[in-house]
Order: sequence, then structure tokens, then C-alpha cells
Amino acid sequence: MSRSSSSALAIVSSFAIAGMLTLTPLPEWAVAWRPEWVALTLIYWVLTVPRQVGIGAGWALGLIMDAAQGTLLGAHALGFSVIAYITLRLYPRLRWFPLYQQAIFVGLMLLVYRSATLWINGIQGFAQESWLYWAPVLSSMVLWPCVSVLLQATFRARGMR
Repeated sequence: MSRSSSSALAIVSSFAIAGMLTLTPLPEWAVAWRPEWVALTLIYWVLTVPRQVGIGAGWALGLIMDAAQGTLLGAHALGFSVIAYITLRLYPRLRWFPLYQQAIFVGLMLLVYRSATLWINGIQGFAQESWLYWAPVLSSMVLWPCVSVLLQATFRARGMR
């Protein structure tokens, strides 16, 4: 298998796994704390292979998540596109940050993403009254080092550049 097809397979597979983790049913107490798996994976791949994964990939992933979750078409797409854009603009510096600083950046990106979806939900008339709406930001920040190391191991195991 060529290097580019191996790279594409790893990227698509990781997004598929992230999507499955997002859609997997959880116990009632854990639902609010579900990490933003697709957003974490998107940030990782934009930082790692910015020429292959960018704003268009964020938009496409968002549309897929909108369809899979039955939300307003374009809601996740907007958030993922903004995440990809900001990450692309800052990736030359971000990729050299230690994982704890990257986790802070991830938290900020997810605050932007959750704010965009909160705004869209508000326009639709779905008010969010609980602080637990923001819980995935914290859980995703905590899991970022694990996700990053796991995806990096996959990246290196496939010999991708």
C-alpha cells in the first residue's frame, strides 16, 4: 500500500472511530461529560497533516455529524470549520507546544465550538440552562494528551509523513 493511501486510511479510520465513540450510548450520568471525539481528532489531524485535513474536512465531518445526530444541517459543520481554520492559522506554533499547552488550546477551540452550537440552538429556541453543557470541554481537555499520543502512535506505526 502506498504511503498516501496508508495515510488516508489512517485518517478516515480515526474519524470513523471518533464518530462511533460520539454516537455510542452512555449511561445517563456520563452523557453530559462525553468528550468531543470528532473535534479532538480533527484538531490532531489538522496539526499533523494540514495539507490533507483542513477546513473542507471540518465542514464535511460536521455535515456527517449533523446527519448522524439529527441536528440542524450545518450546525456542527460551522463549528468544525471554525476549529479547523483557527488551528490551521496557528499550527506552525501549536505543533511544538507541550501537550498541556495544546490541551489549553483544545479547550479554547471547544469553547468556540460549543458557543457556536449554543448560539445556533438558541436561534432555534432550544435554551441550554445547565452548566453541564460545557462539561465536554473539560473532559476533552483532560483526554487530549491520551488522544494525541494514541493518534501519534498510529501515525508513526503506518510510517506516514
